[in-house]
Amino acid sequence: MMRGAGHRFSIDPAISWYRSPVDRDLLHGLMQRSDLKGALQTLAHLGYFFSTALLAYWLFGQVNSDNWYWSLPLFLSAMFLHGTMGPFMGLIAIHELQHRTVFKTRWLNIFFESVYAFISWSDHIWYRQSHAIHHQATCHAAFDGEVLLPVKFSLKRWQVWLGLLAWNPRTTWLRLNTVWQHANGRLTGDWYQHVLPITDPALRRRHRNWARILIAGHVTLAIIFVATGLGFLVVVFTLGTFYCSWLGFLTGVPQHYGLNSDVPDFRLNTRTYTCSWLPAFYYWNMQYHLEHHMYPAVPFYNLPALRQAIEDDLPPAAHGLFATWRELMLIKERIRTNPDFEVEFDLPNAIVKN
Repeated sequence: MMRGAGHRFSIDPAISWYRSPVDRDLLHGLMQRSDLKGALQTLAHLGYFFSTALLAYWLFGQVNSDNWYWSLPLFLSAMFLHGTMGPFMGLIAIHELQHRTVFKTRWLNIFFESVYAFISWSDHIWYRQSHAIHHQATCHAAFDGEVLLPVKFSLKRWQVWLGLLAWNPRTTWLRLNTVWQHANGRLTGDWYQHVLPITDPALRRRHRNWARILIAGHVTLAIIFVATGLGFLVVVFTLGTFYCSWLGFLTGVPQHYGLNSDVPDFRLNTRTYTCSWLPAFYYWNMQYHLEHHMYPAVPFYNLPALRQAIEDDLPPAAHGLFATWRELMLIKERIRTNPDFEVEFDLPNAIVKN
């Protein structure tokens, strides 16, 4: 969540972070990257996206007035499955690849980062710079514009539910308009200006050119799809990451919600929870978000082992998305009655907030 206008950020955070002690040899082993493990996740992830796209495309062609009572529900189910992957095709997959920990071979990380960024219309040039600062100064208001504490969300507006369970055209328009603005070299918001400073014209040029690649590439593909009679591919590919964001919402909001700002201890500003294998697959194991912040060089597939190694020094983790969201809703109610409320933990080696 980015800050609005009027906020000026400091540079060069000098924060001495607390990190849970872990055996050096064990940590060295956990930091080892694997091309095989990276390929299994990446190809399965992309395979899911493209296979559900093709399934939805095929079912769309089967719907008619004679069989709509069974073909239409199947088609809508396929679209829902396809859209569910959408949020994870963007800055979740890109996040891991930008850490260069998915594959041992560096160019594979770079290549698939670009693939995911293109499919999802993602601004990975900006995000690479932004996320580096976020890790250096997690939830420190003077430095970190990527996450604004307190994190806020609302489920009261019907437009929110439209985007979570179906498609919100306004959200899509805003995203595409942002890409258009970037393609024309226009940046809005203090965080964008901070991350892509005017003093670095080469970085701004790369950022602008990537937005132009997104527009030119997707428009060209859309024209080809329509011209060849495959117009519905525009819906499942060109716009395939813009709907049914429910699972991305459920998995992503807990990362920092209700936690502490301006404290040099990831245990107090970042949350871990556990979940079943399917959400973990979608989410690239980022439910272990606290462990990831403590030791970002550990690949996502080794985060469960890292959790096990340092668990005695960490806050307890809620087990499952239901339990996690029950905890979050209790916190939300506390914040409603006390806007300054922040979760407190009884931790060994606790760092006191200034």
